Amino acid sequence: MINILFVCHGNICRSPMAEFVMKDLVRQAGLEDRFQIASAATSTEELRNPVYPPARRKLAEHGLSCAGKTSRQLTRADYAQYDLLIGMDRANLRNMARICGGDPEGKLHGLLEYAGRSGEVADPWYTGDFETAYQDILAGCRGLLAALTAQGGPR
Repeated sequence: MINILFVCHGNICRSPMAEFVMKDLVRQAGLEDRFQIASAATSTEELRNPVYPPARRKLAEHGLSCAGKTSRQLTRADYAQYDLLIGMDRANLRNMARICGGDPEGKLHGLLEYAGRSGEVADPWYTGDFETAYQDILAGCRGLLAALTAQGGPR
C-alpha cells in the first residue's frame, strides 16, 4: 500500500483537489487497492470546513465529487503514517517540515516536481483561477502516478 498525503495551507482548495484527482487517476488505472490518498492543511484557519465551493465546482466539472471532505491539520504522526507528503508550494513545504520535525526520510516533495516543472501550484484562493490550479494539479498527479507505477513505490 502506498500512502500519499497532499498538503496545502487550508485544505479547502488545492490539496483536496489533488486528493480527489489522484483518487480518480488511481481508480481509472485499476489500482485502488494499492493506494491510500488523503489531504491536510498546515494551518488551523479552516479546520473542519468543507472544500471551498469554487474548488468543489471545478472538481464537479470533471465528474469528481469531494462530498463529505472537511479540512484537517497535518500532524507530526502523519509523517510516520504516509510514504509521501506532497505540498503545493514552498511555504507549504517549509511548514510541513516544521510540523513534522524535519524530513529525515525524504518524504516531503512539491507536486510540480512530478510534472517535470519547477514552481508552485498557484493558490486559487488568491487568484480565483481554479482552472490553472486544476491543470497544474492534474499534471502533477499524472506524473506522480507514473513515477510510482514505474518504480513500484514512493521516491
